[in-house]
Amino acid sequence: MKNIIKKISKNKIYFENENFKLIIGDSFELLKQFEAKSIDVIFADPPYFLSNGGITVRSGKMVKVDKAEWDQNMPIENKLDYNRQWIRLCREVLKDDGTIWISGTLHNIYYVGVALEMEGFSIINNVTWQKTNPPPNISTRAFTHSTETVLWARKVLTPKKKGKHYFNYSLMKSINDDKQMKDVWSFSTTKPSEKRMGKHPTQKPLVLLERVILASTRDGDVILDPFCGSGTTGIAASKYNRRFIGIDNVEEYLELTKKRYKAMEE
Repeated sequence: MKNIIKKISKNKIYFENENFKLIIGDSFELLKQFEAKSIDVIFADPPYFLSNGGITVRSGKMVKVDKAEWDQNMPIENKLDYNRQWIRLCREVLKDDGTIWISGTLHNIYYVGVALEMEGFSIINNVTWQKTNPPPNISTRAFTHSTETVLWARKVLTPKKKGKHYFNYSLMKSINDDKQMKDVWSFSTTKPSEKRMGKHPTQKPLVLLERVILASTRDGDVILDPFCGSGTTGIAASKYNRRFIGIDNVEEYLELTKKRYKAMEE
């Protein structure tokens, strides 16, 4: 993966080997150091802007929904601008036939969808992750929030031409009892066994990332996660012989990713 990144100081490389690289810093700056059109697939789990002092239930206890400072709410116009900026940078590093997956909830996903189209992407699918064990809605004033959305998009190259994205249709059909797979995926939230190395406030279940990677990448492809978090994208990528680059600006999260990766090798 040496030819992918132009020049990043050694102190920004948190961990690396031939097929797995973790970089610490601001994605908005680091993505500018990547070679254009060098990444096959991007999975991004950007801030949801969900942290507003609300309350939910976790393990039978009432807790705040606040995640961290990076998830604080912001004005409407700022949300759209924020998403346009990082999506624009991702488009530059993504191959013309590559694709991008972005997860979110009602708090951010509509801004993401608009930003994708404004920055030269066409949405392929609107995947709904149905959580089989969502936390209850303790307010009793609305339906239980039990889904997240994952948008899958490809580049628009010209007004009449879109990137020829890869989709492993046959595999998706075979693991779905030989029926066409629909865009509603039912999985539980992240299992406790996947948090044994540490916890991240928005950690995704491994099974979700496994399906994303098997559906849209080939053996040896390079997968980028610009908001690496707990590193689930990298764990799934390594499990299926893909190469991975993860970026995060929190050392604690990169250390968690590193521990999870090393545990795979044991």
